[in-house]
Amino acid sequence: MSARIRLKRFGTKKRPYYRIVAIDSRAPRDGKTLEDLGIYHPIEKEGSQISFDADKVRVWIDNGATVTDTVRKLLNKKNFSL
Repeated sequence: MSARIRLKRFGTKKRPYYRIVAIDSRAPRDGKTLEDLGIYHPIEKEGSQISFDADKVRVWIDNGATVTDTVRKLLNKKNFSL
């Protein structure tokens, strides 16, 4: 099983928020997750849009999970080195 770290969409129409999750690469976008790693709230003010558990993300990456481009950009905004 190959895991990916990607976004899972929540919220209402035109008011989205996302969870950063570890999920099986074959699962649908809003399917069953392996673990929740953080949140991304694009509507909030700039300082509080992104929060995640860096230790959990590091463990998943060390175990072979790939990171999507969007999540990679979000992690880089918080100065998390991959």
